[in-house]
Amino acid sequence: MKRLLLFAMMCIGMSFVFGQKKGDKVVKVTSSEIRWWGYKVVKTVPTTHSGTIKLKSGKFTFDKTVLVDGEFVIDMKSIMAGDVSSQDEDMVKLTNDLKSSNFFDVKKFPLAKFHLTKIIPLANSDYNSTVYGDVTIKGVRKTITFPANVYITQFTVVIESAKFSLNRRDFKVFYQSSLKDYFIKNEMDIQFKLSTAVLDNENRTPVKKKK
Repeated sequence: MKRLLLFAMMCIGMSFVFGQKKGDKVVKVTSSEIRWWGYKVVKTVPTTHSGTIKLKSGKFTFDKTVLVDGEFVIDMKSIMAGDVSSQDEDMVKLTNDLKSSNFFDVKKFPLAKFHLTKIIPLANSDYNSTVYGDVTIKGVRKTITFPANVYITQFTVVIESAKFSLNRRDFKVFYQSSLKDYFIKNEMDIQFKLSTAVLDNENRTPVKKKK
């Protein structure tokens, strides 16, 4: 019995040691911009809606100087149709609809998450990398990939994604019982920029701090 107890304690200790990465460094996101687009079935400029949503928090984890992963939390209550400063009645109505149980149900699901799992370099492309990760919206998790320009220098990370699509029905984002839903395309587009430092817009590198 004593040997069995000792063996169990050794296993627990080993699990704890191997569960911790030596040299981990966590770097927080300090700048972010997320935009979305939704479309009617007949896709034209007048039937296209767009807007913004805010990142609540974001961080990258490094093992020594190697990027291990990233964790990002999106504030679904911040979703907005139209320009941030717009008081257009139709946009206000659409914003409220997006927040309701018809779509993102932000009272029940105030947060969405994205876990970045790996970045694979791309050659001969408009974007230098493919980003892999898991996105969770309304409690539903899906693995996704998308092209992006990724710049990593020491512990500084800059990611500028291409415009990529998610199927809203995969995340139960639709009118539950309404003919209106048949006039809306299932694909919604997302594009984002984020960095761990202020950017120099000329070359997309971090601005050097003044001494």
